[in-house]
Order: sequence, then C-alpha cells, then structure tokens
Amino acid sequence: MAARAASPASPDAPLDPQPDAGERPRRAGYRRLPVQQRREQLIAVALELFGSRPPEEVSLDDVAEAAGASRPLVYRYFAGGKQQLYEAALRTAAEELTGRFRVPARGTPTEQLAAVLDRYFDFVAEHDAGYGALLRGGSVVETARTTAIVDEVRRAALRRTLRHLGVREPGPRLTLLVRSWISVVEASALSWLDEGRQIPPDALRDWLVDQFVAMSAATAGHDPQTARMLAGVLALEVPGGPADVLLARLRGLPAAGAAQEAGGAQETDGAQA
Repeated sequence: MAARAASPASPDAPLDPQPDAGERPRRAGYRRLPVQQRREQLIAVALELFGSRPPEEVSLDDVAEAAGASRPLVYRYFAGGKQQLYEAALRTAAEELTGRFRVPARGTPTEQLAAVLDRYFDFVAEHDAGYGALLRGGSVVETARTTAIVDEVRRAALRRTLRHLGVREPGPRLTLLVRSWISVVEASALSWLDEGRQIPPDALRDWLVDQFVAMSAATAGHDPQTARMLAGVLALEVPGGPADVLLARLRGLPAAGAAQEAGGAQETDGAQA
C-alpha cells in the first residue's frame, strides 16, 4: 500500500523545524520556542545588535547566531529578510521610547521634565549606535516606513510635552517652540554620543531644561499663549528653584552688560580728561 501523504502543517504549529536522522546536530544554544516567543526573541536580539552597531553592519547571520537559530528559521518569521526584521525591531524600540515619555506625578514642572529627559538619555545610552544611525538618516535600511516610525515618536513627544504644559489646542508659535526644543534634545543626544559622552548626563539634562525655559521666555515675548503657558509653569515652581534662578540670571544679563558699557565709557572719559 502506498504511504499516506503527510498532511500540511497547521498555521499554528511551531515553525522551528523538527530534526531528522540526516540533519546535522543543532548548535549548542538552540532551544525550541513557541511561535510568538520565538518571534519576540528574534526581535529582541535584532534590537540589541542594531543598537550596538549601525544597522547596515548587522546581517541576518549575525541575528541567527546571536539567537541560537538558523538563517532559514529567521526567514520563516521575517520573509522580507533584514529589512522587515529591522522595521519590527525599530517599531519595538519606538514603543519603548514613547513609553519613557510618561511624566511622573510628583515634582514641579521642570523636575518632571528633567525626569523624562533622564529616561530619554538612558534609552540613548542603551541604543547608542542604532540611535545615531537612525536619526542621522542615510542608512541603507532607511525607508519611508522607518522614517514614519521615527516621525511618530516625535509626534508622541510633542503631544506628551504639550499635555504636560496643560495646553490642549496649541497655536503655531507654541507648537513651533516645542518642536524646536525636541530637535535640540535630539541634536544634543547625537553630539553627546559623538563627543564620547564627555558631559555628565545630569548636567546635559539640566542644560536642556534651562533651554526649554529660555526658549519659552523668548517666545513669550511674541506669543500671548506661550506667555500664559510659561506663567502657569513658573507659578508651580519652587522659589529659588532652577527656573527661578535661570530667569533671574537672564534678567540680570542686560543690566550687567549696560553696567560694563557704562564702566567702559567712564574709563574712556577719565582717560580723555
């Protein structure tokens, strides 16, 4: 009697192939995993590799080896190859980074902003090479889809920041202010990585908080909505706190400059006399 034909595999069956008598022994690190768990493992491994090296320097063989799997197995889960795997890893990273935008319930507005920046720079430090390659652009794995993922992170940062400031319907100048500050944060993170992290993270964080207050003060002179926002933020600050000290320094700059000019003029007059 003819042998019965093998029934097709169920879509829900594990994708890890079964070894047979003629197959070479599995590599030492191989473990059979359920479908979803294997997919999550491959994404986690890829995210770690893409975070430690520029994406174009990571191959599917690297991912397979680090995951203790085979290249064909990786293709079973990601038929689109490295590009599909990179996009899945990037989406996971974007979700993680967006989750770090949550504002703590306690603290003054600037203290809460500082806490979010701490989590942001923790993420940058964990994914330094991948973060740099992603934001600089020009990577061989960069596509319209990957750009859309990054843009969504920026939109989430904009929404969370405006919500933190108590603004529901921002006007164009206030929106421009927050978008510009987010760009400063991104550029500062890239420069921080390029310069070997010479500036301590807490010092960089405090400088960026000061940047936000200073940029808000500059915009407030041109936009009533930003002026109201800044007044509301400062009303919640502790007297003598970072924002208060910064604004006192800013108010003192013109006076100090005028005093220096006046002193120079007096010295000139005295010399002429």
